[in-house]
Amino acid sequence: MCACPARSPASQAQPHVNVPWRGSGPGGAALVRSPERSPASPRRSSRACALGRVCLAGFYGIILEYVQGGELKTKSIDLLDLSPGTDVGALVEEIRKAEPLITASRKEQVIHLILRLQEKLGQQEDHKFYLFKVLRAHILPLTNVAFNKSGSCFITGSYDRTCKIWDTASGEELRTLEGHRNVVYAIAFNNPYGDKIATGSFDKTCKLWSAETGKCYHTFRGHTAEIVCLSFNLQSTLIATGSMDTTAKLWDIQNGEEVVMLTGHSAEIIALSFNTTGDRIITGSFDHTVVVWDVGTGRKLHTLIGHRAEISSAQFNWDCSLIVTGSMDKTCMLWNAVTGTRVATLTGHDDEVLDVCFDYTGQRIATSSADGSARVYNAETKKCIAKLEGHGGEISKICFNPQGSRILTASSDKTARLWDPHTGQCIQILEGHTDEIFSCAFNYKGDIIITGSKDNTCRIWR
Repeated sequence: MCACPARSPASQAQPHVNVPWRGSGPGGAALVRSPERSPASPRRSSRACALGRVCLAGFYGIILEYVQGGELKTKSIDLLDLSPGTDVGALVEEIRKAEPLITASRKEQVIHLILRLQEKLGQQEDHKFYLFKVLRAHILPLTNVAFNKSGSCFITGSYDRTCKIWDTASGEELRTLEGHRNVVYAIAFNNPYGDKIATGSFDKTCKLWSAETGKCYHTFRGHTAEIVCLSFNLQSTLIATGSMDTTAKLWDIQNGEEVVMLTGHSAEIIALSFNTTGDRIITGSFDHTVVVWDVGTGRKLHTLIGHRAEISSAQFNWDCSLIVTGSMDKTCMLWNAVTGTRVATLTGHDDEVLDVCFDYTGQRIATSSADGSARVYNAETKKCIAKLEGHGGEISKICFNPQGSRILTASSDKTARLWDPHTGQCIQILEGHTDEIFSCAFNYKGDIIITGSKDNTCRIWR
């Protein structure tokens, strides 16, 4: 289940300098958004907090870890307009004016991180992928594949009741996570950290594992039917699980306890997604609705009503202003995440919409369909800007590379394809699987792809 990015008119960069960060406050005044913030909260003094780790969050943000009152907390800083031409020194000075956690002694570290992002954004886009490894990963069919943030390793789930961890560079199996009593269906790393793995199973449990040692930290019990979707929050403090029992649950990663149960859907929950600040989560259901929940209280904030068939996919954009939903009713809908009102209905597909996603800046939305085509829409104008046609079967999965310069699709025609999202041109066909491809993903740099197929193999493309 994917999760990603977009922008709102109320979050424009300051006009006097090329500043590619975006806040969420009125008029773009608030630079840093924090999970525990409230609109009335005064800015905390840096003397009350000790800044710890600073790390990258995708291609368009950084995360600050800090300790306040003995408690570890996080803040995210958006860099949605970062480009190869941005003056990084001026950018960091603007960030420091609004964020007292970044002291003079940490300035160079932040500059270094953003320069790394800038370098990756400027890399050439004419990369051709070749088949690096074919992994006969499991004795029974795969269910899902997922990278850690760096792309150094990835995981596969299977009907054989296991999850396996693989080294990307060598294609070697690192370890097998055993313990579930039924199909391992939903899997995820706690990116951007990547030190933990969650597995959700048809045995009605979710397990939390060490990515390094394979140790099982917790088994989360409480659902009364299969777990089919799960997600970490970006802060890596909670895991959300969605189940065929019509409920979702939030679990505390540290103590293994259930924090809250989200009840209100009248049918199975098959998609869920946290926003980047961690204070909201959405659940998509076969009851044709998506619900926005308050993470802290479990309270239902909005029910997004409009689709006329089952929900297939739902996610927030990066700056938490928009939600995109896909449905078996052949449409994709765009919603205001704050008010819960529908912004647009994106039409054009002739069959069920199977997957939807934002690019990492939120400027574009991509949809894939059972009609064998994919489409790209401008998030601001709501217009279709490209049609991706060429697959000979339904497209079950679609995603942008982190740079936003390529789209990857996986199809029942046994191929995956790379596309130019601006022109709709097919750049490359990844061939070789002997059965339907149901899962595909880019690594963080966008230079490695994994594909998972019903032929029981996983392929690494470099």
